[in-house]
Parts: sequence; structure tokens; C-alpha cells
Amino acid sequence: MRWKDFESANLPLLREVSRSFYLTLRALPMSIRPQIGLAYLLARAADTIADTGIVAVPERLAALQAFRQKVLGTDLGPFRLNDFIAHQGSPGERSLLERLGGVLGWLEQLDSADRQLVREVLDTISSGQELDLQRFAYANTACIIPLQTDADLDDYTYRVAGCVGEFWTKMCRAHAFPSARLDDAALLTAGVRFGKGLQLVNILRDLPADLRRGRCYLPLASLSELEVKPADLLLPKNEIRVRPVYDDYLRRAEAHLAAGWSYTNALPWRAVRVRLACAWPILIGMRTLARLKTGPILDPAEPIKIRRKEIRSLILRSVVLYPFPRVWRGIFRSGGT
Repeated sequence: MRWKDFESANLPLLREVSRSFYLTLRALPMSIRPQIGLAYLLARAADTIADTGIVAVPERLAALQAFRQKVLGTDLGPFRLNDFIAHQGSPGERSLLERLGGVLGWLEQLDSADRQLVREVLDTISSGQELDLQRFAYANTACIIPLQTDADLDDYTYRVAGCVGEFWTKMCRAHAFPSARLDDAALLTAGVRFGKGLQLVNILRDLPADLRRGRCYLPLASLSELEVKPADLLLPKNEIRVRPVYDDYLRRAEAHLAAGWSYTNALPWRAVRVRLACAWPILIGMRTLARLKTGPILDPAEPIKIRRKEIRSLILRSVVLYPFPRVWRGIFRSGGT
């Protein structure tokens, strides 16, 4: 598949639904943009199906399972999402579901090895979304359902993001720097942590909103050590009680992002586009963690956000400093400032 062909058909759609990831995608070498762009669109479609709350959980699960079979190529029959399309508030997500048949068609244009990698990562991602729907089927503000253990949290972050680090690594290895001498096992391990770290940042940032959907991704085992119940997290005044556990997960997220930064710097220096594409979400994640360390973490009226102006400044600084390796490597600890 050629990037120009994929781009002409899907660039407006990618711009509509990918938000900040669009910048990352545009930075990548053309040899891997179609595969990663396609995987993103398919993952976003699965996420949209899973998050269409007005549709009952059994129907969402059935649609996700049917979608997975389409991606895996084991079901060639018709696939309709009329009920989901009708209930999309976002024009971009509505357009994505309307054009999903065409997006799936691009999968068949990949070579067999790339197609298999896309199928594997989508299989894992969709399994995580299905598990999430089953786990939180009856969750609401009056009935908050928490994850039980750190193992549950680790499994979830792997399924929806850690596996993406594996996919990204294998795709880049095959097309961007196939002959470079690298420790592939270490790279894959760090790539998984990279993805988990980004997802853990999202979980910690979105805690107030998730709680009001009845979802608590902070494990009950950790909360119980402080005699905190999931329902207690609905009250911003309880922040001081939950801070010790919350800060522990902040440290875990930062350690994962540090592994992601080591991953980025282990890539060949000449792979400028890939390294920058890796660096940007890490630096944005570090900036978010810095805000979460001092800002309100339970108040839904004061969400932690990194403004577009800050993101543009961070990206520009990383590009300007790239020719200076020692300085560039140091921007991780400074959060890009």
C-alpha cells in the first residue's frame, strides 16, 4: 500500500478523529504511515463502538465481536452499525463508522506480514475493550466498580496500549531501520512499558470523569490499604486521603515513560522522524504528570489539560534541540521545557 493512496482517501478522516496523534502520524516515515494510520483508525472505530453508551452493553459486545472477526478476516458477511452511527455526537466518529467498510478494505492491501501485525494488535485491543464492557456492564455513579488488583490494571494497560508498543516496534523494525543493530528483546519490553505508561497517564488524568461513569481504575486492593472506598473518590475533599495511593501510580507512570524515553534513545539516531514521533507523547505525558502532582485530581470541574499552544511549543523545542544529543536527551526530565 502506498502512503499517497491511503492519504488521499483517509487523511481528512484521520485529522478529524486522531487529535494529537495526527501530528505524530505525519512525522513518521512514509514507509510506515499507512500501516500505523490504518491500525489507528481501526482501533478508534472499536473504541467508538465500545463507548456508544446509549446502545445496550450486549449489543456493543456483539458489535465488537463482529468487528474483530472482520479485522481477522474470519467473517466476510455484511457488517452494519446503523444504531451506532445514529447516536454519534462527533461528526468525525460518525464518519469513521459510516466509512468503516472502506477502512477495513485497506487492510487487504497491506502485505501479508504487515496485515498480520495489524490483526494481532487489533485482536488484543478489542479484547481489552470487550473485557472493560463486561467488567463495567452495570457500573454507574451509584454503583462504582473498581479493578481489584494491580495485576488487573497491568493487564488492562497492556491490552489497550502496551500491545501498541509491540506493534509499533515490530513495524518500525521491519520498515524504518531493518538492518540496524539493536537489542530487539529489550526494545520490545521497553515498547510495552512505553504504551502502558501513556495509558496510565490517561487513567490518572481521567479519574474524575471515569468515576462518574461508575468506573474506578485505581485497584481496590490499593485503596483498601488506606481505608478508602471507590465512592469516596467522588468527593474532591477526600483528595488528601487518596493522595498516597494516587502518587504511587504517578511514580509508576513516570517510570514507564522513562522506559519509553530510553526506548526512544535506543533507536538509531538517523531515524529522526520515528524518534520525534516517540518523543512527543512522552513529553506531553510528563507535562501532564507534573500537573497531576500538584493540581486537583478528584474535581471534575477542574480537569487537567495540556493546551494546544503548549503542545506546539513542546514539539518545536524538541525539533530545534534534536541536533544536540546531550541537550535533547535531557528534555525528558524537564518535561520539554
